[in-house]
Amino acid sequence: MTQSAPSTSRPGFFGYTFSPVGMLALLVILFWSAVAILGPHIAPYPIGKIVDMDYFGPISSKFWLGSDYLGRDVLSRIILGARYTLGIALASVLIAASSGVILGMAAAVIGGWFDTALSRFMDAMISIPSKLFGLVVVAAVGSSLPALIMTLAVIYIPGSYRFARALSVNVNTMDFVTVARIRGENTLYLAVSEILPNIIRPVLADFGLRFVFIVLLLSGLSFLGLGVQPPLADWGALVHENIQGLSFGSAAVIAPSIAIASLTISVNLLIDNLPRKIRDRSV
Repeated sequence: MTQSAPSTSRPGFFGYTFSPVGMLALLVILFWSAVAILGPHIAPYPIGKIVDMDYFGPISSKFWLGSDYLGRDVLSRIILGARYTLGIALASVLIAASSGVILGMAAAVIGGWFDTALSRFMDAMISIPSKLFGLVVVAAVGSSLPALIMTLAVIYIPGSYRFARALSVNVNTMDFVTVARIRGENTLYLAVSEILPNIIRPVLADFGLRFVFIVLLLSGLSFLGLGVQPPLADWGALVHENIQGLSFGSAAVIAPSIAIASLTISVNLLIDNLPRKIRDRSV
């Protein structure tokens, strides 16, 4: 007679379990997401309002993170800047990842000249340094929000394509795909029903990494003055416009830097600790 062993799995959400590090990273990401969504309702002051007569004012009960080089409240600008940092990065990575995965699966399933021509074009695109490409395009067409989003998306489509194509080529050679092809299934069915479900987990991990890359590139462009334009600002722009306060140890420089680091590190940690499905095991 066999007896079931007690389950050793920790409780999770909807049948999934997080490691402590993954849970902490998820909480940080959810915190910044909530700040981005609720920003206009929780920010103490408007993003461009000068509220302090002293520049780089100290931390106080009135200004929790001090004031910046013009006397604007740093906390308010970080809260409202979260919407631009997360919003632009999320929109860009959604376009880049979805386009790259669709093209990668299509290249793997169709093959032949289509695969060769598309792969060589993507190789040419990926050989261009991302920051140089971003600087040239944004300087040429302007740094409006749609232009920033499309520029960042185009930069990261080739990498997403190569990753998705490599995964799709491996799945495309498996027996169940061959059987579906013999049955007469079309290209769309093969890509959506046979290949995509088998590559979705690594694709999601790649999605998170590219989100981090886009946040850092956006911050770099903003630091060079080609990102979100004043009086609006993302976190990289906040570092750029207050860099002269670094010698004073001003929170106007340190706080947005910490915000960028906390978001990017948390996304990386969450990717490294993706939740696993809890399975009940019996002996």
